[in-house]
Amino acid sequence: MRVERSTELFNEAKKIIPGGVNSPVRACKSVGMNPLFIKSAKGSKLFDADGNSYIDYVGSWGPMILGHADPVVNNAIIEALAQGTSYGAPTEREIELARMIVDMVPSVDVVRMVNSGTEATMSAVRLARAYTKRDMIVKFDGCYHGHADSFLVEAGSGVATLDIAGSPGVTQDVVKHTLSIAYNGIEAFKSLMREKGDQIACVIVEPVVGNMGLVEPVPGFLETLREETARCGSLLIFDEVMTGFRVALGGAQERYGIMPDLTTLGKVIGGGLPVGAYGGRAEIMENIAPQGPVYQAGTLSGNPIAMTAGIETLRRLSNKGFYEELFAKTDELVAGLNRVIEKLGVKASAKAVGSMMGLFFTDRDVKDFSDAKTSDLAMFTAYYRGMLNEGIYLAPSQFEAGFMSSSHTAADIGKTIAAAEKVLTAIKGK
Repeated sequence: MRVERSTELFNEAKKIIPGGVNSPVRACKSVGMNPLFIKSAKGSKLFDADGNSYIDYVGSWGPMILGHADPVVNNAIIEALAQGTSYGAPTEREIELARMIVDMVPSVDVVRMVNSGTEATMSAVRLARAYTKRDMIVKFDGCYHGHADSFLVEAGSGVATLDIAGSPGVTQDVVKHTLSIAYNGIEAFKSLMREKGDQIACVIVEPVVGNMGLVEPVPGFLETLREETARCGSLLIFDEVMTGFRVALGGAQERYGIMPDLTTLGKVIGGGLPVGAYGGRAEIMENIAPQGPVYQAGTLSGNPIAMTAGIETLRRLSNKGFYEELFAKTDELVAGLNRVIEKLGVKASAKAVGSMMGLFFTDRDVKDFSDAKTSDLAMFTAYYRGMLNEGIYLAPSQFEAGFMSSSHTAADIGKTIAAAEKVLTAIKGK
């Protein structure tokens, strides 16, 4: 695999961009490589600056549920571009996308558009603090909710990948108002709420974690969060930036039948363009300015091009049979990987939830961040590099989920399973 042009571009980028990338995990430091620079994408494939092609299971870290360069979405974007790229004023498209979200996501009565998942989660927590008149928040070890100060305590995603303990620049005053405990720790959470429940503004959680690898909630965990927050007058926030429209049309809250007070969204609702949103019960959301006193604003919020891409994407997801077919593909790939793992006797396991998937190189049943961190990172690195050489593009981190798209074919899945067997056989033989 030739990477000369990608190497040249990375060396050039490092001179003028911190670390040569605009988001840390892209640097591929944890797998001992330089990043590939992507030139184009179509369907399930990526094409790099050296002309190599890959079957893509990153999907721009989740948004590309239809695959890349979907013609229906692209044509709608082209039509919207002819009318201007940004107005800084309301448009009908904002109403249309908001109405679709309200209709699809069970707990959302009112929704505010923003520009990123980080902006959505940060705004939701500010709203929760104002609504409850409390300062303290609870999150879970290994869950990543963006890079706002409050969320970098025991965070997953790139923070875990780069082994950064929190982040310099986050003040102790912020840290003291953020409590982080083990995901899936039902009894520990109950104990915390008994002790501090009357001080806690909100509990924020990835209902299915994708930022320490894929970890599903154990039975009773989400139910306990709902019961305890309601009992203590705290708000429950589901961070569905990743799970929204990925594990069901209505997200994890539909899949598990739990109604949070607030929901944060991103990724899929922008159809590949920068977007985020937060929403929830009307009596909470009415506190947002200009209706209420909690200030939040954004020059590009509700951008007409992003709204157009989101509308066209969500329309497609509503088609009969879309999710059945998408989830069947994900299950087929994961089942194939587990057959290979069992055949070769590798200490690993693959799992799927909806169209999200994960592979841990550990013999533990991963239920929390401490389990995830028992993974063999050297084994993951060898697997990642081997799969890349076979034309399979995965996230360069043990602590990230993968994603299926409707553009992936049976041939893609078959090639991926065969590549995994070839790579793992070679690793076992060393």
